[in-house]
Amino acid sequence: MQSRTLVIKGKGGLGNRILSAISGLVYADLSGRKPVIDWRDGSYAPLGENAYPLLFQSPIGGEAIGGATMDDGADVCPAIWAGNLHRQPQDMIDTYMPRSHSNPWGYRRLCVDLKRLDQSQAVAVYWSYLPKLGRMRQHLRRDARFAKRGEREVFANYLGRYFTPNARVRHALSQMRPTAKLPSIGVHIRFTDRKIPLGPVLKTLEQLKARHPTATVFLATDSAEIEDRLKRAFDKVITHPKRLGLAGARLHGPDTTCNPLQEAENALIDMWQLSRCDHLIYSRRSTFSVTSGYLGRFDPARIHDVERYSPTLWAKEMLQRYA
Repeated sequence: MQSRTLVIKGKGGLGNRILSAISGLVYADLSGRKPVIDWRDGSYAPLGENAYPLLFQSPIGGEAIGGATMDDGADVCPAIWAGNLHRQPQDMIDTYMPRSHSNPWGYRRLCVDLKRLDQSQAVAVYWSYLPKLGRMRQHLRRDARFAKRGEREVFANYLGRYFTPNARVRHALSQMRPTAKLPSIGVHIRFTDRKIPLGPVLKTLEQLKARHPTATVFLATDSAEIEDRLKRAFDKVITHPKRLGLAGARLHGPDTTCNPLQEAENALIDMWQLSRCDHLIYSRRSTFSVTSGYLGRFDPARIHDVERYSPTLWAKEMLQRYA
């Protein structure tokens, strides 16, 4: 029987593309396809070079996806990708549906039908901006590998299987393990192009520091202003050194001037270190810190979502989950 492939494309930040890739990997397992993760969009490696095997110990191979042999074939679904497998979602949206960048249903034109597992084409393409396990819930319920596992467990399992960071990241993390037996509080604050509410974060941190006065605070942020503010307001605040952008400027992307691979590795160091803290303060709107939460397998008493009661975010999540 001819093997079938699922090409998993990426767009957006590391949290978005990791969680979305996991949805693709789950679909590959459900449909019996060989997965290939293709992150050649220039956000985390030079444009045209696949960032996934550079950042992670890839267990799946196939990094050279998108060559002439595969592009020349028409046996691809969705059909829009025939002859376009070398391209990335950002480029495809710009070309074919430029008004759909913010459309929660727009991804469907670029993604294999997640309601079906019987697509006959040799190559299928998966892409979404956010995870889509909700779209596959009927298949998950019928499959013994997933039927009795919650989504948090699924994400944690696939993170362990497919997203072991590279040697530089692992070495940096090994140097950051605290030597003293002190509690630790992880805080993630995105405060450049997309800001989370700062007031509830500071209030939660003050409460935890009052309960654990000797606790160290590991801060992951994209803002020099926030880093300076927290270091002045709290003691024992530690950070991993990295480039911090100008106010309002995102840190990663093909249009930034940083070393994309090095800064992506720094972001992974932040993400994994947050997962190793005793407590995590974050906002559910940030897939970066949501990923840290899955990695850390936090129990409810140790994870502090400062926007857990936001009806706007809940409604948005439900729409995006099943769109």
